[in-house]
Amino acid sequence: MKPLIVLILSYVIAIFLIKIANKEYDFGLSARVAMSLMLCFTAIGHFAFTKGMSMMIPQFLPFKTNLVYLTGLFEILLAVGLLIPKLKVISGWTLIIFLLLMLPVNIHASIHNVDYQKGTLDGKGLSYLWFRIPLQFLFIVWTYISSIRNF
Repeated sequence: MKPLIVLILSYVIAIFLIKIANKEYDFGLSARVAMSLMLCFTAIGHFAFTKGMSMMIPQFLPFKTNLVYLTGLFEILLAVGLLIPKLKVISGWTLIIFLLLMLPVNIHASIHNVDYQKGTLDGKGLSYLWFRIPLQFLFIVWTYISSIRNF
């Protein structure tokens, strides 16, 4: 829920700040700024909740802590890439693939009741997916429209 709030609030603020700075609305740039801020927000979780996030990763994958750090850094790089005009399309496609690859991790974490913030196994469980899966697809559509299609 927090990433969605960050995304929407950032988008609204960016619309007005870009309007003031450029004397015109740029909804695509505003959407990319919002997605970039949301990615930076979620990347912080990779460093603040490393133990819990490593519990989200299926057992058969090695180097879980390293993967958590790496994906956090990757989110920051994608956030920057979305804001660079020459990189926004490739960053957008890369982010979409990344979001699709993260979906099974979220499903695995829900099945195993992982609470990534506490690092425990008493999380919300499968009910979490009723919100998370549509949210993940919202992020994908948001990225496609703002970075690749460029409204």
